[in-house]
Amino acid sequence: MGETLFKKLEGVQAIVFDAYGTLFDTDGPIRKQASAFGDKLDAANALWTAKQNEYAWVRSLTGVHADYWTVMREALDFTLECLGISEAGLADEVMSAVLKLEPHDGVVAALEALKAKGRRLALLSNGSPSMLDAMLRNAGIDKMFEHAISVEDVGIYKPSRRAYRLAMQKFGIQDAPSICFVSSSGWDAQSAAQFGFQAVRVKRAPTPADRLPGKPAVEIESLGQLLEVL
Repeated sequence: MGETLFKKLEGVQAIVFDAYGTLFDTDGPIRKQASAFGDKLDAANALWTAKQNEYAWVRSLTGVHADYWTVMREALDFTLECLGISEAGLADEVMSAVLKLEPHDGVVAALEALKAKGRRLALLSNGSPSMLDAMLRNAGIDKMFEHAISVEDVGIYKPSRRAYRLAMQKFGIQDAPSICFVSSSGWDAQSAAQFGFQAVRVKRAPTPADRLPGKPAVEIESLGQLLEVL
């Protein structure tokens, strides 16, 4: 009884979190407009997320960068047109809600517990600095993090190695395994593991591992379980 179910990570000097989906509920902006989306709500959330990733990766590969606010809006505009939803002002309402995302259940308590143990925490996100600042302040957790790192510093999106390297640079850490990277996105956790971080995937849905290089050191079901890993 009481024995941990998880592999313990050793040598961790800092914990770096993905923001969207990992700490914050990204389905909220569309869910708040449920009456406008009707029975297309789930399809809209799925398509919007997929298009955000697709547009970010295409921009990274082609070298035509735009900040994540632009990427999200373009992906949303595509989603609405694809689903035949044309309500005036809807896109603006959804985008406004992006700046006020709610943390997933248990996130704040887990962050507080990690801070109480003296852990150094940061975000590494595709979001622009202004997006991250607004979201963290609205959730009241802006003081939790030593750094809120945006890929805008290098002008390319995760999973570029340049993006992951930012975390090492901000903390002044030379060895990648000294960073525990936490994400709910399989591709993000696996890419961070391939980079050299000790990656933890928060498996919020029972999806299989992506067929991609890199294997997370640990999979957990909620952020609270991170305390057992560390």
